[in-house]
Amino acid sequence: MVLDLPPGSPPWACAAAALVLSLHITAGSVGLVSGYTALFSRKGSYLHRRAGNWFFVSMLVMSGIGACGASIFPQKISVVAGVLTFYLVATGWSTVMRRAGSTGLFELAAFVVACTTAAAGVVFGWQAINSPTGLLEGLPGQPSFVFAGVAMLGAVGDLKMILRGGISGAQRVSRHLWRMCVALLIAATSFFLGQQQVLPAFFERDANGLPTRWVEMMRHSIAELGTEFSTNRMVREYVERLYLPAHRDLAAALTAV
Repeated sequence: MVLDLPPGSPPWACAAAALVLSLHITAGSVGLVSGYTALFSRKGSYLHRRAGNWFFVSMLVMSGIGACGASIFPQKISVVAGVLTFYLVATGWSTVMRRAGSTGLFELAAFVVACTTAAAGVVFGWQAINSPTGLLEGLPGQPSFVFAGVAMLGAVGDLKMILRGGISGAQRVSRHLWRMCVALLIAATSFFLGQQQVLPAFFERDANGLPTRWVEMMRHSIAELGTEFSTNRMVREYVERLYLPAHRDLAAALTAV
């Protein structure tokens, strides 16, 4: 997720964006660590349950922030990814928390969300591949079709579960595992492959062979962050946080003597 505020945004908006982005990244990192811990620990053990709890909460936070942020800026395909991840984690968790062989309004609502997400994924993917650049708001359409397929698979599973009045045994475990694992895969892919707004921009060249869009992004980053990463700031912080307090402490100690 990229929170690219326009130049001249008020300080409070920049601070809020930085806080939200930090929370998004932190939740995603916690989700990756706890998810892989739960995946490779003995199922049903104390470690598995604790890691699963952390994974559940962190993934809901990460995907919720991602979906909301992408809807504001907007990045429609990222909204689909965020909603899909939220749906997978929520339904995977509810599968093991709900009493075996039972369903309720939650499953019906989840089915509607899955169908809506699948439809949105197809529409946005189609818009992307039929655009002059093959992109929709900087993102290619192929991942959107993948998200739509996963959402449709989830919707089919929800419908079968509702019609049966619930599931139990191996089907219950299978439903829990594939949904949690796919959500973990989406998080890992987003984390390790990097933001698709940044990497493709470096390889997009104009007639002169220059990555103009990437250069513009770097210029914007330098203008926004350059004052925070400078020798002037470093020396100032040394003086304010170390030298002056040490001087005051020494002066106070000499005065006391």
